[in-house]
Amino acid sequence: MHLLGMGGAMSDAAPKALLSGASGMLGVALRRTLSSHNFSTLQLVRRPAASDAEIQWNPTAIPAITDATQLENLTAAIHLSGSNVAAHRWTPAYKREIASSRIDSTCTLATTLARLRQPPRALLVASATGIYGNRGDQLLDEISAPGSGFLADLCRQWEAAAQPAVDAGIRVVHLRFGVVLGPSSKSHPGALGKMLPILRLGLGGPLGSGSQWMSWISLHDAVAAILFVLQTPSLAGPVNLTAPNPVTNAEFTRTLARQLHRPAFFRAPAFALRIALGEMADEALLSSARALPAKLTAAGFQFAYPTIDLCLAAALAPHSV
Repeated sequence: MHLLGMGGAMSDAAPKALLSGASGMLGVALRRTLSSHNFSTLQLVRRPAASDAEIQWNPTAIPAITDATQLENLTAAIHLSGSNVAAHRWTPAYKREIASSRIDSTCTLATTLARLRQPPRALLVASATGIYGNRGDQLLDEISAPGSGFLADLCRQWEAAAQPAVDAGIRVVHLRFGVVLGPSSKSHPGALGKMLPILRLGLGGPLGSGSQWMSWISLHDAVAAILFVLQTPSLAGPVNLTAPNPVTNAEFTRTLARQLHRPAFFRAPAFALRIALGEMADEALLSSARALPAKLTAAGFQFAYPTIDLCLAAALAPHSV
């Protein structure tokens, strides 16, 4: 199966994708799906390349890639890498690391691709619904204005960093991910894996008031949506990768607890979260973003798991763990 829609005609050559962040939960699942669609995949890695399928790069070096000719004639590039926003308390140093791993690396990759003789037709760059900030019950789509705060400012600069690729005529898509929910494993726990231990002990509950909206998407649909975006040349700019039915934190917690047959009575007070996590508590846990996948829906994308019940049931199924 060849990739369609990357500029009009069907290509006779096997499609080839460049992928960063290929070792994460989403990257691993995406790489597997691309392979099933006859893609060959080149992985950007920071360590020495271990095979011909890997290319070492250093986004802070000049040049970032010693031999950029390896990137000629790509079908597409997909940039997913970035430091984990929730891995550490947001010290000034870690905030700089979070920003650099996204903004600087995106600018470096976009500039490198723009200078190629045969650049890819599409560059898909991860972003996040954090760009909308804390918006309460407001319905948000891709034309909604950015919000305020560290994450919103980060995402705005992150997306702007791809401008060199836009200027070179590359179709650039900013994948504004909600929380990606997929099967948890020891090597790839994902967002859900971090929640399960305390809920399985019956000690879970809503965060703060629980009224904040959570934009989410199943891992299956996230991967399918990326492939759909690759095959749909009319999609450019920001695209929300979120399910069509966002839920409040309280509803999500109740649903997950019900799937686990556990209670969820132990509410985590906002003040306690702020003491434990600082600024990250307000922006990553207590902030409300009710984002809808307007562009995906208008383009005809079909969600396999449109509701949180279906998503969590699939993610927690024995064969998925």
